[in-house]
Amino acid sequence: MAVILNIETSTNVCSAALTAEGMVLCHFEDFQGQNHAALLSGYVKRCLDWMREHEMQLDAVAVSMGPGSYTGLRIGLSEAKGLAFALDVPLIGVNTLQLMAVSVMFNHDVEPDALFVPMIDARRMEVYTAAYDMGLQEVLAQSPLILDADSYSSLPGSGEILLFGNGSDKAKGVLQDERVRFIPDVVPLATDMIALAERDYAARNFIDLAYSTPNYLKDFQGTKPKKMF
Repeated sequence: MAVILNIETSTNVCSAALTAEGMVLCHFEDFQGQNHAALLSGYVKRCLDWMREHEMQLDAVAVSMGPGSYTGLRIGLSEAKGLAFALDVPLIGVNTLQLMAVSVMFNHDVEPDALFVPMIDARRMEVYTAAYDMGLQEVLAQSPLILDADSYSSLPGSGEILLFGNGSDKAKGVLQDERVRFIPDVVPLATDMIALAERDYAARNFIDLAYSTPNYLKDFQGTKPKKMF
């Protein structure tokens, strides 16, 4: 039984979950905004306390690698690296877009020929996105994308195109494809990392503690503060 601590901080939701053999043992979530720096360490400690109270031992740490919020991803990966190093356990990196696709696969009724299109809010009409089939094969490479009417017109097949995530509202009224169906309220959560984290643990697909970096997809673009006077 692999006991894995999962950390997800790629959007404005902060979450951590302790899982084993496809089950969530305990989890903590906050949906109130960018509180990752204040909350994440406490969530991790409570998960580890639960584990020790039940005389269990941690086998790995899994962390969502992005794309997503620059600050959130840095906080999550820093916490995960420090914990994995201190406890001498491997680190698993989970693709956030795949994580969202898996969440929809497991929690919604979908046709076997459907395509899954997660969308994470970037700037203005831009999103971080990709497209996957039911086997999680990438049919549209992950990238930052400025939305227009033809953004997904090249997707293959005749099944539904399922759009979801905090960037999908931008696509409403823009996309004209009749295959498109919007699925609301899909956010990446640590509790949904189980399948991908356990897959990578079984395959011993771990990331480097020292040199791994978040999957930002594009360089950070800061803004100048407004003059007060």
